[in-house]
Amino acid sequence: MTFELSPEHQSFRAVVAEFAAAEIAPHAAKWDEAHALPVEAVTAMGKLGLFGLVVPEEYGGTGGDFTSLCVAIEEIGRVDQSLGLTLEAAVGLGIGPILAWGTPEQKRRWLPDLASGAALAGFGLTEAEAGSDAGATRTRAVLEGDEWVINGAKQFITNSGTPLTSLVTVTARTGQAEDGTAEISAIVVPAGTPGFTVEPSYRKLGWHASDTHPLTFQDCRVPAGHLLGERGAGFRQFLAILDEGRIAIAALATGLAQGCLDEATAYATSRTAFGKPIGAKQGVAFQLADLRVAVEASRLLTYKAAAMKDAGRPRAELKEAAAMAKLFASEAAVSATRTATQVFGGYGFMEEYPVARFYRDAKILEIGEGTSEIQRLVIARALGLPVE
Repeated sequence: MTFELSPEHQSFRAVVAEFAAAEIAPHAAKWDEAHALPVEAVTAMGKLGLFGLVVPEEYGGTGGDFTSLCVAIEEIGRVDQSLGLTLEAAVGLGIGPILAWGTPEQKRRWLPDLASGAALAGFGLTEAEAGSDAGATRTRAVLEGDEWVINGAKQFITNSGTPLTSLVTVTARTGQAEDGTAEISAIVVPAGTPGFTVEPSYRKLGWHASDTHPLTFQDCRVPAGHLLGERGAGFRQFLAILDEGRIAIAALATGLAQGCLDEATAYATSRTAFGKPIGAKQGVAFQLADLRVAVEASRLLTYKAAAMKDAGRPRAELKEAAAMAKLFASEAAVSATRTATQVFGGYGFMEEYPVARFYRDAKILEIGEGTSEIQRLVIARALGLPVE
């Protein structure tokens, strides 16, 4: 039994941390202000091998484990949440479905470019009235001959409109199941397909350098062979993808909380008031001590869940572990930004300091990949409670 990452994971963490400090941190504020994904940074992350971490070597990846991906997401997110999210979504939501349910031909066709970072993929699940209630999907796909004809709309879709985006996997109603519920399937739609429109990007509170768009589909036709996995398996597929995604978001949140701790500790050591560093005051020191505990607890929950994923633990166990990690880490991250901003005082309200950007970026962590309320619902049900 161990509560530490392996020496290999620790060495990998050091490599990613060095890359993040040299190639991302100096430019993060500029990218945030520009409200645009820095393609050059994505390319550099691809050259480091971050997008291919969980992809088998035969498809251009390095065949690593999920824990390594979480390490990378945490370290990138420690300095820039937008790029940490770009990595998380590109692998978990973009590569993940194809890796898990794609045919050998689909994998050979799409994975090499995605694994190298030469291309990005999105995952079109959320709709105006179908977020946490994913079963309420309204987008429809009808099989006409050897083509799927897709009509509908998606929103809040990450990595869907970048110059590197090559495809989006969308969930759509393809019929009705025997029990009367909607039959939902997953279908791959290549970028540029006629009838597939990427709408103008959102103006967001945070994650400014992350690419996010609404999508519309109007008589969008793709080959029947673009069905991902079995017809009608889409609901089960995206629930599994969300479980993994929640662990990855927990890693992203842990990185943000660690970044807040780093910045606030350094400031409390150097900033003086009444002749002493403000960190000498218990009112500041004790807040940072509590934040240190929250960061460590977030990290332990996150990497326990990641280890369970790598060990192939039953989905019911993984589902609860993912929900606990995501819930705790995301709420700890939001709290961390409040603490860090308070330690910085008036300077924490100024955009020239990273804590202001962290403050804006944090809130979505309690919403994306399932709200905190949904995580509590999952955990309560795991306890056997008849909660609705």
